[in-house]
Amino acid sequence: MSRDLLVVDDDPFIRRLITTTLEDVAQFRLLEAQDGGQALALADRHRPQIVLLDIDIPGIDGIEVCQALRANPRTSEATVVMLTASHSDEIEAHAEAAGADLFLTKPFSPLELLRLVDGLSG
Repeated sequence: MSRDLLVVDDDPFIRRLITTTLEDVAQFRLLEAQDGGQALALADRHRPQIVLLDIDIPGIDGIEVCQALRANPRTSEATVVMLTASHSDEIEAHAEAAGADLFLTKPFSPLELLRLVDGLSG
């Protein structure tokens, strides 16, 4: 498994917040995607160790992306952290059924993000 981390969010501000937070401290190459199709193409090419995946993205939504990552032998071992602005049991159940490992509710603090990634990479 590579030392790549894929950030998938259609909001450029969220992507920038995540990459700025992680760029100097995490030992990962940071990759960015703004929609589901782009996320799947990057994941298949780079085989990231961690995927920070927004549930509500254009095209193929985050739940479907998660299912596709789990179904692909090249990406099935990635840790998938679902990013969501609305934490509900129904959404969480769908994401878990799709194979999500963890959840991070927006807005989140940079410190919360650092702790999460540090815990996953250790």
